[in-house]
Amino acid sequence: MTALLECRQLGFAYASRGAARRDFAIRDLSFEVQAGETFGVIGPNASGKTTLVRLLSKVLEPSTGRVLLAGEDLAGLTRAAVARQVAIVPQDVPRGFPHTVEELVLMGRFPRAPRRFFEGAEDRAAARRAMETVGVMDLHGALLDRLSGGERQRVMLARALAQEPRLLVLDEPTAYLDLRYQAECAGLLRRLGREVGLTIVLVSHDLGFAAELSDRLLLMADGVAVRVGPPEAVIDEAVLEAAYGCRVIVDKHPVSRRPTVHLIYPRA
Repeated sequence: MTALLECRQLGFAYASRGAARRDFAIRDLSFEVQAGETFGVIGPNASGKTTLVRLLSKVLEPSTGRVLLAGEDLAGLTRAAVARQVAIVPQDVPRGFPHTVEELVLMGRFPRAPRRFFEGAEDRAAARRAMETVGVMDLHGALLDRLSGGERQRVMLARALAQEPRLLVLDEPTAYLDLRYQAECAGLLRRLGREVGLTIVLVSHDLGFAAELSDRLLLMADGVAVRVGPPEAVIDEAVLEAAYGCRVIVDKHPVSRRPTVHLIYPRA
């Protein structure tokens, strides 16, 4: 397999207010994602996951190290050029948005059609394909605010697919979703990986969800990589307890046999 995404000794520091010292949110982070792979990123709060998403989309520039996409350094690309290859599905779905589902999905075409104002026949065809892929074509004329949380999440995914990216990055795709929509999200991501062949980076607090869907996992803590490998190697009781600072039991899912994590709640 060929690496589509590579992070080499990646570091990012936020400037401390009124001080010369810089606080590194990510330090010396190295990993690669193979073409067609679903790669999960897990870790506790403030471990650097959100900063990593912003670096992959060129919202932030690395303080040290490099991000390579198909061997090309993102530092040499414009944000528009990166957006033609990397699509981000954010955790927070916008509210108070006075547009229809189709209009929002069409906005995903902007990196590819800035001079056409994403209104050409090619753009509309791409938007229709994306809506059909995620199953929201019947909602194309609906206002976003009238949709359920799961429906809004699928619309945001359709907007990302309309970009026709090589790499899809999802930031907490199951946040605020009930069990039914979590299951639908899992099925859709599996289909995108296996049938469409997308390379997916999945950032999630839900360890079981990430382990179920990912070919490999990256566990981050305090801005560094704790462990990278298949879910069975990363979802380890001692490793997780050290990273999260709490006691857990790791078991196997009764159907998939993938690792699942049970939190041991403290007793009064």
